[in-house]
Amino acid sequence: MAWAALILWVVTALGGFYLLVTWLRHGGMQQADRPGRRIKPPLILGHFALAATGLVLWIIYVASDSDALAWIAFVLLLVVALLGFTMLAAWLAQRGGAAAAETADAAERNFPQAVVGLHGVLAATTLVLVFLATIGVGD
Repeated sequence: MAWAALILWVVTALGGFYLLVTWLRHGGMQQADRPGRRIKPPLILGHFALAATGLVLWIIYVASDSDALAWIAFVLLLVVALLGFTMLAAWLAQRGGAAAAETADAAERNFPQAVVGLHGVLAATTLVLVFLATIGVGD
């Protein structure tokens, strides 16, 4: 189970990295002070940093079988998921209504819907697999 979680986490991270690069290429860092509900730099960079830290801890856990590391990685992944849901809410708000006009130039408007959806599904599945491995299912 731990290996399946690791593989899925890496695939999820690749999708997330693609979204981060897309956001950076379209001026996400420069749009922090513009009006409207946007994905702000601390949010997306914090999401990335915590996800990467959790992934490194999970790799060490798989190599060492340290229960403490597994739980720390899981808790980090929970925080990452909350940050991800916050970004998803902002991204979805830009899709319609008055918020759409205010954020027409938002960097995240360039995210492919399929990548956002797949990243979210893979992330949720990763969270479940990490939890199951952490509590010892599949040992």
